[in-house]
Amino acid sequence: MLNVQNITFSYTKKSADTPVLNNLNFSVNRGEHVSIIGESGSGKSTLLKVIYGEHDLNEGQIFWDDTEILGPKYNLVVGYDFMKYVAQEFDLMPFITVEENIGKHLSNFYPKEKKERVRELLEVVELEDFAKTKVKTLSGGQKQRVALAKALANKPEIILLDEPFSHIDNFQKQSLRRSIFNYLKEKNIVCIVATHDSEDVLGFADRMIVLHDSTIMANKSPLHLYKNPETPLIASFFGEFNLINNKIIYAHELKRVETSDLKVLVQQSYFKGHFYLIEAYSEEDVIFFENATNLERNTEVFLEIIERQ
Repeated sequence: MLNVQNITFSYTKKSADTPVLNNLNFSVNRGEHVSIIGESGSGKSTLLKVIYGEHDLNEGQIFWDDTEILGPKYNLVVGYDFMKYVAQEFDLMPFITVEENIGKHLSNFYPKEKKERVRELLEVVELEDFAKTKVKTLSGGQKQRVALAKALANKPEIILLDEPFSHIDNFQKQSLRRSIFNYLKEKNIVCIVATHDSEDVLGFADRMIVLHDSTIMANKSPLHLYKNPETPLIASFFGEFNLINNKIIYAHELKRVETSDLKVLVQQSYFKGHFYLIEAYSEEDVIFFENATNLERNTEVFLEIIERQ
């Protein structure tokens, strides 16, 4: 189990400075998938680096089971054998092949096992056809997939991922997410992901930790936070929403009816595939709702709130 106990961290040690992370507490069980979300600059990447031991804490402690994770003040080499960190900058060797990068730290005393392990990971990151390709010739998204496979090569107990699919195009992103996250669950590997992309979370994460103002705003399952969004920041992660009578209402929770107390004037229609997102005005407020068809500008529409299931 990972235990984060009362940690505070600041890049400078001046007492007047606001810490990037302030008195954070949480734990992660073996095999659990936790997503760290928050606005840009909220400390998502910093939290991963602190867990990895890249920085010394101002206060608090971090443990993986009985092992305390310490920073560079105590360790000449940052990191631990049981944990891997995949940053947004890829730590790869450009002049050797994909399979050589993945297998670089695997033992040569067992060549058959090494070859099989590399083959398995090439399949997980969907790069079988690029095994013999030199990394320098790959795209950014392909390099990101090599970095993921390399991090998994020595079977870590915990993996930290910072925006792990940010360089990968949408055509491959969906299947790659399923492949990697299902693999981590199957192998009972703790996965902590810092992300701004809801698709990295919904359907995969057991819990979401929401960072705001240097602290943890929420630490619950995606389903719980979706059904009970306590703040606009949390609601925004699940899509377009409205504040109606001080209550958060998602765009899909408004439906068009013949008449109601909520009358709006259509301003714009945005095609979203199987529906249109309609932007409308209600007196002084902007209201977003979903509709099956396009609506013309200045059309008057009555809306009703659908009860959340």
